[in-house]
Amino acid sequence: MAHAQLPVVQRGFGRTMRRDAWWVQPAIVVLILTSFIVYAQWAALQGDHYAFGNYLSPFYSPLLVGDPAFSWFGARPDWWPAWISPALIILPFPALFRLTCYYYRGAYYRSFWADPPSCTVGEPRQRYLGEHSFPLILQNLHRYFLYAALVFLVVLAHDVWRALWFADPAGGEHVGLGIGTIVLAMNVTLLSGYTLGCHSLRHIVGGHLDQLAGRPVRRAAYECASCLNRRHMYWAWTSLLGVAFADIYVRLCSMGVWTDWRLF
Repeated sequence: MAHAQLPVVQRGFGRTMRRDAWWVQPAIVVLILTSFIVYAQWAALQGDHYAFGNYLSPFYSPLLVGDPAFSWFGARPDWWPAWISPALIILPFPALFRLTCYYYRGAYYRSFWADPPSCTVGEPRQRYLGEHSFPLILQNLHRYFLYAALVFLVVLAHDVWRALWFADPAGGEHVGLGIGTIVLAMNVTLLSGYTLGCHSLRHIVGGHLDQLAGRPVRRAAYECASCLNRRHMYWAWTSLLGVAFADIYVRLCSMGVWTDWRLF
């Protein structure tokens, strides 16, 4: 059977035969991610209004030095540089976990680097080096940042536990529930859905095996992670917005802008 050789046509940047608004999704990704990065950097540099009552902002947790009510090592020592906020020490770990995430890679490759901006849309480069050379080979560190993210989930869950205990006039503490408690609990829930559905975690709990037949425990763990992984994109975005809102809530309550309503 004869085969016709068709020429490969290299389209210029943005050139496409598509008639739909293909550029909308990349533009939204750029807007949301840029807004989050700018806000997170600003909040991390403030070094203030990160705690309110029994609430601690997830941007500052675990708090190594700072507010004695939450700090692991007491107040900030005198030799500590004023410009180094406690958040700057811990935020790089969850930030690098997201940066190397399999889903976010595809999102910002298309949106920020236009590699490619969308299916059948011309991109601004003619060579593709992939993730086998520097710097993208560093994306392979994702599995190690996953271990740090799992530790952060435990710390943030403990913060929710502390958010259930309110001071009373007698000087003791009693169990209660405020809007802030719910906000922090929702944040942990969304982060757990995102982290526990990670592609790397699914491979780890599956025992690094290609076939799970005859391995009921590993198969059950793999399927549990896969259930979350099917909605990985939604967990990624909702958890991103959730952690930002949790910081905003604690910050505005600390500044007296918002009132934390107590349910009981």
